[in-house]
Amino acid sequence: MPALAAVCLAVIVGLLARRLRVSQRPARALIVSSPRSTVIAGDGAVRSVQSARLTMSTADLDRIWVPDNLENLGRTYWRFLSRVTLGLVRVSYTQSERAVVALGFITLLRFTAPEYVVEPLRGRVSWPIKDGLLVAKTGHGCGWLCLDVQRKPSAGNPSAEAEVTIDVEVANFYPAIASGLSMFVYEITQAFVHVLVTHAFLRSLAKLDLAESKVGRLRDA
Repeated sequence: MPALAAVCLAVIVGLLARRLRVSQRPARALIVSSPRSTVIAGDGAVRSVQSARLTMSTADLDRIWVPDNLENLGRTYWRFLSRVTLGLVRVSYTQSERAVVALGFITLLRFTAPEYVVEPLRGRVSWPIKDGLLVAKTGHGCGWLCLDVQRKPSAGNPSAEAEVTIDVEVANFYPAIASGLSMFVYEITQAFVHVLVTHAFLRSLAKLDLAESKVGRLRDA
């Protein structure tokens, strides 16, 4: 898969370039994922959960804790993916689908439209997996990618720091690399790159720089 190799190389170069940049960030991000963050079931289904805890001022969290920023968080994830791959990977939008496209014409992953859960102390956006080059045929229409954000209840002190836990979860995903080659090859290639990219994305959230959604479903919520 030469296209996948090119994307992996671009990811590594992009991550190295980002690590060389130093910026002042209004929040602190700490990766808190379990050492067994990726689990593979007997039937080949993969579940991977990467987690981070963001610590910031209560004022900063109150400012961004609004429903439309859940949608913006999803857009921020796709923007990060494009940036870290140096533009080799982009996301295309339609009313009913989202597609992760490499080199402008190779559909790596395709999702149905996102689903949202909005609660006072929690938000969740999930994209059900439809198909794509990286998905085994047996996995078409199975699984999902989701971002889950949970706010720690306030202690009632406005000057205290606030905490948010963010999970990036891929569940019930059947990788084409594993079915076509082997699970070992999947683990040292796609799974390895996914963890690197996700950790970098979670750390980048310390900038509190959210992209504006292209759709705006929650803008008037």
